[in-house]
Amino acid sequence: MDTRKPNIAIVGPGVMGETMVTALLRQGVVEAGHIWMAGPRQERLDELVGKYGIHTNTHNAEAAGGADVVVLCVKPQRLRRVLSGLRDQLKPDALVISMVAGAAIQTISEGLNHSLVIRCMPNTPAQIGLGITAWATSPQVQETDLELARSILTGLGQEILVEEESYLDMATAVSGSGPSYVFLFMEAMIDAGVHLGLPRRIAEQMVVQTLRGSVEYFSTRKVHPAVLRNEVTSPGGTSAEALYYLDKAGVRTAISRAIWAAYERSQELGKDQNSKKTIE
Repeated sequence: MDTRKPNIAIVGPGVMGETMVTALLRQGVVEAGHIWMAGPRQERLDELVGKYGIHTNTHNAEAAGGADVVVLCVKPQRLRRVLSGLRDQLKPDALVISMVAGAAIQTISEGLNHSLVIRCMPNTPAQIGLGITAWATSPQVQETDLELARSILTGLGQEILVEEESYLDMATAVSGSGPSYVFLFMEAMIDAGVHLGLPRRIAEQMVVQTLRGSVEYFSTRKVHPAVLRNEVTSPGGTSAEALYYLDKAGVRTAISRAIWAAYERSQELGKDQNSKKTIE
């Protein structure tokens, strides 16, 4: 085994846990033999062994105890129990990367009795390496830890290291939950096309390529979206009529309020975790 490669334990064998495995292997951060996955369901772990050839364990502490990096991919509701089981079980120099929504660095650090903690918020496109991950660190994290974390997170797509941990609740609302807004918009456009009389397969192709092309066009022009919107909005034309109706329906306000609601919910999740000082 290449001893220069870190041993990485992933606690939580769900979608994001598996996404992390594929990212590590895709980027060549480590080989399968350096990855441990921990979770309560043996059948799920066996499935991951068959797909990736990684190590697995139904006991979190056994999987994470010797790891150089421990990635927490559990649901917020399970965090307290997971932290309790891992408390004082990690190597002193192990780097902990938490993907648990709303859970503050302080909550993770106190729960584990461990100071080297990174909190991050990826999103769904990370599953194909096209996500965006915002992350923040505890003060004790060193430059070598940052380099290691960045090598791991870039496997999920782009990454942004932020100075203020409070930005992560904002990132949760904008990018973490963002794909759900896009998918809803896609669904509405496709259904509208079908309502007009288009076959669904054609409506889907039109909508998907329109969104993909629009995003790529924006990235090449690098101007404010309003500039591009004005360019395709002819006076008295179809786009002008559609945009007038969207504004009249309050779509812009609804999107803003939806993102604000997601932000408040992320803060509530954090408060729920932070208010539970006693670890189970």
